Amino acid sequence: MRHRKRQTRLNQRMGPRHALLRGLARSVLLHERVRTTAGRARAVRPLIERCITIGREPSLVARRSLLASLNDPRTVAKVLEVIGPKYRTRAGGYTRTTLIGRRTGDGAPEVIIELV
Repeated sequence: MRHRKRQTRLNQRMGPRHALLRGLARSVLLHERVRTTAGRARAVRPLIERCITIGREPSLVARRSLLASLNDPRTVAKVLEVIGPKYRTRAGGYTRTTLIGRRTGDGAPEVIIELV
Protein backbone atom coordinates (compact mmCIF):
# COMPACT_ATOMS: atom_id res chain seq x y z
CA MET A 1 0.00 0.00 0.00
CA ARG A 2 1.10 3.55 -0.73
CA HIS A 3 -0.38 5.29 2.29
CA ARG A 4 1.24 8.65 3.07
CA LYS A 5 3.77 8.30 0.25
CA ARG A 6 2.62 11.41 -1.60
CA GLN A 7 5.23 13.25 -3.63
CA THR A 8 5.02 16.14 -6.07
CA ARG A 9 5.12 14.58 -9.52
CA LEU A 10 5.13 17.71 -11.71
CA ASN A 11 3.40 15.67 -14.44
CA GLN A 12 6.63 13.80 -15.25
CA ARG A 13 8.13 10.39 -14.79
CA MET A 14 10.78 9.83 -12.14
CA GLY A 15 13.94 10.25 -14.26
CA PRO A 16 13.06 13.54 -15.96
CA ARG A 17 11.60 14.87 -12.71
CA HIS A 18 14.80 14.16 -10.78
CA ALA A 19 16.87 15.74 -13.55
CA LEU A 20 14.66 18.84 -13.51
CA LEU A 21 14.87 19.22 -9.73
CA ARG A 22 18.64 18.63 -9.71
CA GLY A 23 19.14 21.31 -12.38
CA LEU A 24 16.85 23.76 -10.60
CA ALA A 25 18.65 23.18 -7.30
CA ARG A 26 22.01 23.78 -9.02
CA SER A 27 20.69 27.04 -10.49
CA VAL A 28 19.39 28.28 -7.15
CA LEU A 29 22.64 27.43 -5.38
CA LEU A 30 24.82 29.00 -8.07
CA HIS A 31 22.80 32.15 -8.77
CA GLU A 32 21.10 32.40 -5.35
CA ARG A 33 17.86 33.50 -7.04
CA VAL A 34 15.71 31.83 -9.71
CA ARG A 35 12.32 32.55 -11.26
CA THR A 36 10.16 29.41 -11.68
CA THR A 37 6.66 28.07 -11.16
CA ALA A 38 5.18 27.61 -7.70
CA GLY A 39 4.95 23.82 -7.97
CA ARG A 40 8.58 23.44 -8.98
CA ALA A 41 9.68 25.76 -6.17
CA ARG A 42 7.75 23.71 -3.61
CA ALA A 43 9.28 20.52 -4.96
CA VAL A 44 12.90 21.75 -5.05
CA ARG A 45 12.92 23.49 -1.67
CA PRO A 46 13.64 20.36 0.45
CA LEU A 47 16.52 19.41 -1.86
CA ILE A 48 18.12 22.85 -1.50
CA GLU A 49 17.65 22.88 2.27
CA ARG A 50 19.23 19.43 2.59
CA CYS A 51 22.23 20.43 0.44
CA ILE A 52 22.89 23.55 2.51
CA THR A 53 22.57 21.59 5.77
CA ILE A 54 25.10 19.05 4.52
CA GLY A 55 27.42 21.83 3.32
CA ARG A 56 27.54 23.64 6.67
CA GLU A 57 30.33 21.34 7.89
CA PRO A 58 32.95 20.99 5.14
CA SER A 59 34.34 17.47 4.98
CA LEU A 60 35.07 14.82 2.43
CA VAL A 61 31.87 13.00 3.33
CA ALA A 62 29.86 16.20 2.76
CA ARG A 63 31.61 16.84 -0.57
CA ARG A 64 30.86 13.31 -1.81
CA SER A 65 27.27 13.46 -0.64
CA LEU A 66 26.72 16.78 -2.43
CA LEU A 67 28.41 15.48 -5.58
CA ALA A 68 26.06 12.50 -5.57
CA SER A 69 22.96 14.68 -5.32
CA LEU A 70 23.98 17.74 -7.40
CA ASN A 71 26.42 16.17 -9.88
CA ASP A 72 28.33 19.46 -10.42
CA PRO A 73 31.73 20.16 -8.81
CA ARG A 74 31.42 23.93 -9.24
CA THR A 75 28.13 24.05 -7.33
CA VAL A 76 29.49 21.74 -4.62
CA ALA A 77 32.52 24.00 -4.18
CA LYS A 78 30.28 27.06 -3.79
CA VAL A 79 28.06 25.30 -1.25
CA LEU A 80 31.03 24.16 0.85
CA GLU A 81 33.10 27.36 0.63
CA VAL A 82 30.55 30.20 0.43
CA ILE A 83 27.00 29.17 1.30
CA GLY A 84 27.72 26.65 4.07
CA PRO A 85 29.78 28.99 6.28
CA LYS A 86 27.22 31.76 5.72
CA TYR A 87 24.42 29.63 7.22
CA ARG A 88 26.45 27.77 9.86
CA THR A 89 24.57 29.29 12.80
CA ARG A 90 21.13 29.29 11.18
CA ALA A 91 18.81 26.47 12.33
CA GLY A 92 17.09 26.02 8.95
CA GLY A 93 14.83 27.86 6.54
CA TYR A 94 17.50 28.91 4.06
CA THR A 95 15.12 29.76 1.20
CA ARG A 96 12.39 32.30 0.58
CA THR A 97 9.61 31.96 -2.00
CA THR A 98 7.92 35.14 -3.25
CA LEU A 99 4.86 35.06 -5.51
CA ILE A 100 5.28 37.42 -8.49
CA GLY A 101 2.09 36.78 -10.45
CA ARG A 102 0.95 34.53 -13.26
CA ARG A 103 2.89 33.55 -16.35
CA THR A 104 1.54 34.83 -19.64
CA GLY A 105 0.54 32.03 -21.95
CA ASP A 106 -0.60 29.33 -19.56
CA GLY A 107 -1.35 31.31 -16.41
CA ALA A 108 0.90 29.24 -14.14
CA PRO A 109 1.71 30.99 -10.84
CA GLU A 110 5.32 32.18 -10.93
CA VAL A 111 7.56 32.67 -7.93
CA ILE A 112 11.09 33.74 -7.15
CA ILE A 113 12.92 31.26 -4.97
CA GLU A 114 16.02 32.73 -3.36
CA LEU A 115 18.45 32.12 -0.55
CA VAL A 116 17.76 34.19 2.55
